[in-house]
Amino acid sequence: MKKQVMAMLLTLCLSLAGCGSDGQDGPEPLLTVDLNEETDSGGAEEKESREAASGPEGQGVEAGGSDGEMDGFGVAASREEGSGSGTASAGLPSESQEASSEQSLQEPEILNFVDVFGQEYQVEIRPEVEKHDYDLAAFSHTGDYLEYTGDPRYSFRLGVDVSEHQGAIDWEKVRADGYEFAFIRIGYRGYGTAGKVCQDKFFVENLENARAAGLDVGIYFFSQAVSEEEARQEAEFVLQNLGGCELQLPVVYDPEHILDAAARTDDVTGEQFTKNTILFCEMIREAGYEPMIYSNMLWEAYQFDLEQLAGYPIWYADYEPLPQTPYHFVFWQYTNEGRVDGMAGDIDLDIQLMPVGN
Repeated sequence: MKKQVMAMLLTLCLSLAGCGSDGQDGPEPLLTVDLNEETDSGGAEEKESREAASGPEGQGVEAGGSDGEMDGFGVAASREEGSGSGTASAGLPSESQEASSEQSLQEPEILNFVDVFGQEYQVEIRPEVEKHDYDLAAFSHTGDYLEYTGDPRYSFRLGVDVSEHQGAIDWEKVRADGYEFAFIRIGYRGYGTAGKVCQDKFFVENLENARAAGLDVGIYFFSQAVSEEEARQEAEFVLQNLGGCELQLPVVYDPEHILDAAARTDDVTGEQFTKNTILFCEMIREAGYEPMIYSNMLWEAYQFDLEQLAGYPIWYADYEPLPQTPYHFVFWQYTNEGRVDGMAGDIDLDIQLMPVGN
């Protein structure tokens, strides 16, 4: 009897140690938590007022303290069992495996930001989108002037962006006031049902006089395209009116909602805006110009698919003392209430950040 018991115990021990098999336990299935990212058609900003809109409703946002469902991103973790190696560990995970699993399931990084009306938002930061590496402590305001100093990696210069709403401009005075570049509106699509495409009345005059005064120049188009076909029309309009003239700065696509009136873009989704933007930018690039996208934090959070737009530089608009976006940008429109010698009224002011040695 004692021999039988010993034999049974020996058999049990050998079984637990993995003997009599290939000694391998298969990995457990991948644990995946899929949080669907939603994009809707909220959020707004009008170029003419240069103000970011109050946020979209029901778009993965906490606004004004109300609960909302935030943008989500897939989170995955995997755990492999140890192989049978003559011990009875039963494939327990190692400390390094546990740490890796815990890290992959950690809470996403959250961005808190406000729009120009002080409305508060929370959104998950997209880890796959390129971030800027600017030192926020290097920005300093003195009146309407903004500086970026103390960071040897970047130099800066200031500029303006204008349209026919500024009327006649004395560009020599603008240059003497310390502004070295300008983005000039080449045209726009009306936000009414017809959506007529028009040239800015002061485009040619501003382009010629700004260049004569020694400013570097880029142009922008105010878009109200509701489809890729209309975005194609807008790109064709821009290229036709440029007529091959040389630019020192990019051609900017500026798709926007209208704040204070019903507009043809009210029901355009973020997915469609992204498609329109890509088509426009690729047509501009194929024509030999550098494309760029005008954006703000609301658009980066709820409209644009930034991963699809990774190949284009961003002109970022934000009127807080420091840029709120974590994502990369090249130009920052830091106020829409600037005062510039040679120009009347409130002016949009911009800073360009340039890598030293590039």
